[in-house]
Formats: sequence, C-alpha cells, structure tokens
Amino acid sequence: MNTIQSVIELFQSRQSMFWTLVWEHIHMSLLALLCAVFIAIPLGIYLSRKTKIAEPIIGIAAVLQTIPSLALLGFMILLLNKIGTLPAVVALAVYALLPVLRNTYTGIKEVDPAIIEAATGMGMSSFRRLRKIELPMAMPIIMAGIRTSMVLIVGTATLAALISAGGLGDFIMTGIDRADNAYILLGAIPAALLALCFDIILRIVEKTSQGKSLFPIGAVLTASFLVVAAPLISFDQESDIIIGGKLGAEPEIIANMYKYLIEDETDLQVSVESGFGSTDAAFNALSVDEIDIYPEFTGTAMSALLEKTPESGSTETEVYTQARQGMANEYNMAYLEPMKFNNTYAIAMREQHAQELGIQTISDMEPYTDELTAGFTFEFADREDGYPGIQDVYGFSFETVETMDAGLRTRAVETGEVDFIDAYFTDADMVEYNLRVLEDDKNLFPPYQGAPLMKQKTLDKHPRLENILNQLSGKITNEDMQQMNYMVDYNDTDPSIVARDYLTENGFFE
Repeated sequence: MNTIQSVIELFQSRQSMFWTLVWEHIHMSLLALLCAVFIAIPLGIYLSRKTKIAEPIIGIAAVLQTIPSLALLGFMILLLNKIGTLPAVVALAVYALLPVLRNTYTGIKEVDPAIIEAATGMGMSSFRRLRKIELPMAMPIIMAGIRTSMVLIVGTATLAALISAGGLGDFIMTGIDRADNAYILLGAIPAALLALCFDIILRIVEKTSQGKSLFPIGAVLTASFLVVAAPLISFDQESDIIIGGKLGAEPEIIANMYKYLIEDETDLQVSVESGFGSTDAAFNALSVDEIDIYPEFTGTAMSALLEKTPESGSTETEVYTQARQGMANEYNMAYLEPMKFNNTYAIAMREQHAQELGIQTISDMEPYTDELTAGFTFEFADREDGYPGIQDVYGFSFETVETMDAGLRTRAVETGEVDFIDAYFTDADMVEYNLRVLEDDKNLFPPYQGAPLMKQKTLDKHPRLENILNQLSGKITNEDMQQMNYMVDYNDTDPSIVARDYLTENGFFE
C-alpha cells in the first residue's frame, strides 16, 4: 500500500510532466507504427505477387527484429547522426516491420484461389481485385500483425528516454537512477495501459471492418495522422540555446543553472534537455548540434573523449588545462572554467562491512579479491579510469564483477547483493546509506570538475556566454552539490527549483 500511495502522491505532484510524457509516448509510438505500416503493407502486397523473393526479404525483416532494441537505438544514432525522436522512431519502425510484413503476405496468400479465379473471370483488374477482395479478406490477419507491432512499439519506446527522445521512459529511467519504485511504476503502468488501449481500439476496428468496409481503418489512419501532425502546427517558440545533461540529478541541476544565468543576462530563449544515458550520447548530441552546451567533467573529457590518462597526482588545474586544450585542438570545442566541486570516481562500501574487514584504502582490498563481489556501472566497467584502471594501477582484479545501471548499484550494496560499488564523491547516497569512500591511495581517479562544454562556433555566435557561465567558476562546493543532489534524489524536489534556489541564495540574481 505504501508503494501505491507513493505513486498517487508522485502523480499529483508531477501531473503536468506526466501528461506531457504520455503525449510524447503516444506521438512517438503512432509515428513509428505509421512508418512501419506504410512500408510493410505495400511491401507485403508486392511480395505476394513475387513469391520467389518473398522469403529472403521476410527473413531480413526477421533478422532486424532479433537485434536488441538498445543496440538498434545506438546504431540509428550513428547512422542518422542525430539524437532524440528521429532515431527512436526509425528504430521502433524497423523493430515493428516483421509482424505487419509477414501477416500482410500471409493474409493475401491465404485468400481462397477459387475466389481469385472467379474475380478474374468477371474481368476485375489486379488492383480492383486487391481492393475489393484480397485486402478485405486478409484484413483480420493484417490487423493482428499491426496489433502485435503496436504492443512491441509502446513497450520498446520506454527505452527511447536513454537518447533524450522523451516518453514515459523518462519516469522509468529516473526511478532506476534514484532507486525509486514510484517513478518506475508511474512510467511502467501507463505504458502498459497505453499498449492495452491501442490493442482494444485496433481490435474494434478489425471487427467492424471485417469483410465489410475499409472505412473504419481509414478513420483510424486519419486520426493517427492528425495526432502525428499536431507538433508540426505547434506555435511554440523555438529555443536559441539548448542545454543538455546526462542522466541523474547533478547534470540536470547544473544545466538548469546555465539556463537561468543565460536568460537572466540575455534575451536568448533557453531550454534544457537532460537525461542522456551516457557520456557518448551527450557528446554525440553536442557534435551533431542537437544540443548547444552541456556540463562535462574534466576527468571524463580527458579519459573518455580525448582517450588520455592524466598523469598520477595531476592537480585539478593541470587536468582542466589539458582537457581544455585537447577539446579545442581535437574537436574545436570551447571548454569554459570549472566549478569547485570535484565529483571524482570513488570505491564505496557499507561502513560496517569496511570496519569488519579493516579496509580503508583500495589497496586494502587485495587480500579479498576472491571474496568480495563488485557492483560496477556499465560505463565504469569499461573506462580506462574505471575498473580497467584498477586492474592496471593496483595490479589486481576481482573474481566476481556484476555490471548494472547506476541507480541499482546503491540498492545492491545496501542489500548485500554486492560488497562494494563505484560511486561519486557528491552522491547523496554516501550520506543516505552510510557508505565509506575508500582512499584512492595510488591516485588512479583524476579530478572530475564540472564545466560547460560547447562548440567554438556557438561561443563565437554568442560571445557573452563565456562571462555568463564563468560566474560559476570556483563556485559550488562538494557539500553544496551533495546537498542539492539529496534534495532531488531523496526529497523529490524539481531540479530546476533546486538550481534557481541556489543561484538566488548565493547572490547570482538581484
């Protein structure tokens, strides 16, 4: 009951956002379904006349559906060189092709040959025969394929949130990131209800059109077109600057600070698009001009983007200088001055467990490598300054390593499913779960100070941005950032409110 009550309270406090995400989910799903239908049905009709090539082409569609949905989303980002709705819709449409294509082909081929022969004998042309006989008789099978595709699309569309395409997946990803079941359910339950609702509508259309008329199908298609076309006639003002952010409370808070500072001192219209699932996703979005600015950490810029390892013991200034010069030389990007807080990687254990084993530093873990289970995020497990760095610098590895989403690792260490995790210094989890941060006694982890990253051409176009955003240079301590993260993750305060309150309380606004 507590969980249900939490979902109700969350819905009441997030109604505006909820309906926005529902609309985005419906729009994205319908657009993907229409694309799949208008490709698969004509292709299925064509293949019913060209049976020799039918099976190979249907086989290709089957192979496409076996590709994991996350991999397909990532592939579409690279192929289309874009982040957001477009690659999500294309990936969902590809994923939904097979049921519609196969059912269209099968439905037409299963029409009684005697009926076809009689229609031909009456002088019907191929097109008239298709319209009057084959399609109406095949429609139940075709509609079954469309219904299957619709359910697939609505469910898979929740993953589109990882590439900032919106939809109910935003709630689910936020819930996973914060280990909050209320957010997960507020995204998952409506998504399931949407799939059920669409299925019922399509079932009704199937029954009313079966063997009678294609008019109900035409009516549903028209309504779908109106829904899909609605954003095209929207009169919302386009943003001059789009600020991105990775998944999590901290990037969204900082992105909103940038927004408020820019709007306070200029006439530019600024919007925030946070929730990018990884460094690569955020940086790719910046590279292809889907966003104009996003906060990046100096250590991440060095290790993940420039693929350079800072020298052991490098100071914060040295790492930032190297990162700024590298981003300018390699990508022609401007990297403005960093904030004070250092959200570097850390290895964390439950305080009681660390005391029992006498572990204070990372080196102290070496005798227990075959006993302790690691819980690492996917990114940390693959980064040079992450687990591979531990293996290289500290000279040991762990027998059991579990990889998981960032939001799950804290719960896993709390329940004892894993013994230690990768974490960040400014995580609110450090306080909430009484975790001990182990000393990085060999200085593996470089400084991670957040700073605005943008293309040089953006700064050339809006030169005032440098002075405006550099107001945060040297500001925001580790304690400040940890407290703001706590407000979002555990008090469920809106990140934009937390950002504005900090700026107001610290004199950035008059």
